[in-house]
Amino acid sequence: MKNKNLKNLGILFIGILFFSCQDLQKPEFTNFLYDGPEITITSPSASGSTVIRSKEATAPITITFKVVDDLGVASVNVKVNDTEIANYTDFANNRLIEVDNLVFDNVTTGVHTLTITAKDINDVVITETTTFEKVDIPPYTPMFDGEIFYMPFNGDYAEAISGNGATEAGSPGFAGESKMGSNAYAGATDSYLTYPTAGLLDAEFSASFWYKLNADPDRAGILVIGPPDTANPDAQNNRKSGFRFFRENAGGKQRFKLNVGNGTADTWVDGGAAADVDPAVNDWVHMAFTISGTEARVYINGNMVKESAFTGIDWAGCDLLSIMSGAPRFEAWNHKADLSYMDELRLFNKVLTQKDISNLGAQGSKTFSMPFDGSYTETISDTDALQVGSPGFAGESKEGSNAYAGATGSYLTFPTAGLLGNELSATFWYKLNADPDRAGILVIGPPDPAKPNAQNNRKSGFRFFRENAGGKQRFKLNVGNGTADTWVDGGAAADVDPAVNDWVHMAFTISGTQARVYINGIMVKESAFTGIDWTGCDLLSIMSGVPRFEEWGHKADLSYMDELALYNKSLSQEEIQAIMN
Repeated sequence: MKNKNLKNLGILFIGILFFSCQDLQKPEFTNFLYDGPEITITSPSASGSTVIRSKEATAPITITFKVVDDLGVASVNVKVNDTEIANYTDFANNRLIEVDNLVFDNVTTGVHTLTITAKDINDVVITETTTFEKVDIPPYTPMFDGEIFYMPFNGDYAEAISGNGATEAGSPGFAGESKMGSNAYAGATDSYLTYPTAGLLDAEFSASFWYKLNADPDRAGILVIGPPDTANPDAQNNRKSGFRFFRENAGGKQRFKLNVGNGTADTWVDGGAAADVDPAVNDWVHMAFTISGTEARVYINGNMVKESAFTGIDWAGCDLLSIMSGAPRFEAWNHKADLSYMDELRLFNKVLTQKDISNLGAQGSKTFSMPFDGSYTETISDTDALQVGSPGFAGESKEGSNAYAGATGSYLTFPTAGLLGNELSATFWYKLNADPDRAGILVIGPPDPAKPNAQNNRKSGFRFFRENAGGKQRFKLNVGNGTADTWVDGGAAADVDPAVNDWVHMAFTISGTQARVYINGIMVKESAFTGIDWTGCDLLSIMSGVPRFEEWGHKADLSYMDELALYNKSLSQEEIQAIMN
């Protein structure tokens, strides 16, 4: 009995010793390893996709992260490029640390590494890293009257006018394709962008963007500037102010709708079947809507699909723009993240006209742009043309700061890779110098090996040129279908008088059935045509027929040229007039 009691006392003593030695703030002794703190980096993106575009030598970045630990966090250390920028050891709740206001304001050009290290009270250390990049951007000058916001999505989520980046929610991505530029936004589940509305809100408002539909999920928010809904914080739907542009299933198609608030009530802009887009088409669609003091309108591919009377927008509480989701301000009806693609998002502080919208739509087909503002750079590819001879600048322009000026024996060439398709259009401004009395203007043609010093192979490509016609200059187009050439010669209708000495708008279009020439927005000739062939057409000549079209003396043009653009479609007359105006 005595031995048994001593045994029980021994067990009790060992238990007391065990518990007195055990630190109850640390895990019990176990064979299982403890994982340590969990670090979640929100900004910059944990995927390493964050790019800061700035005009300045240095730029700020806001670092946002969360650290969770069941036992408790002892310290959190934040470094950029191995330099400590913050160290946290005092926490209100050491099991959950959320940092959303850490600003590092000395981001220089290049790639940087963010390192966050957390240690828990059991001395377990966890480290997470990500990278971000700052790139220098030239100042962006708005291309269109009233343009106040431009997001091209060319590999980042920067707004080009301010240089400021949008805030990422979730994990939005990039499409790997685009309507214009090098990339486009790609939606992802529970993911979207937000941007502050300061400076964006006015009595008149318009939006324009390109959109490639993914109908799954079958409803989504696209653009929303709305007020908070304090009564329903988890399912917000206050429609009394701001706007909501979104889509919903309509018999297998997707119907696009706009809702706008005047301060006391909302107005619906619902075009019914006219506002439907078929997901099976799987192509880029141009979307636009406008809001004035009297109407709100929705446009799809330049066509107005609905107009609703409206008494003017109210912006009370509208401090946030959501891009590609209704969240957080318009989600009660499940208009959440859109998994579609978006490109070339622009906002305006004016009501766009239908011609404005047609022009924006035409810009989406542009494959080549040379404004001649002091350089011969093609701005879409950021590639310089090759100078032959000594071309110059005019010291004046139709648009921008300068224009091309021709010189004897001088012209530009540019490779045609990426410019050639079944359809093609060209537009430019032109100020005529009729000496010499004939010249090449734009030529994409094949070599003529039989006449290397006087080339004139017209079986493929095109030639746009001018010739004397009784003291005036007649503008003509020649196109090849692979076996023969077709002439687009408008006779006197295509004449320009050199005495006028003013800028003239020139355009031509080539489709699978017609080739047309336009002067100042008026079609001066249309010729039936069976479709262009591009065999051997590797070179674009600008302001000369040389080297591929010179046998008849169509050499350097000493005239002025401005705002040269090529397009991968046959522009309509309405689009040409919109570009001209």
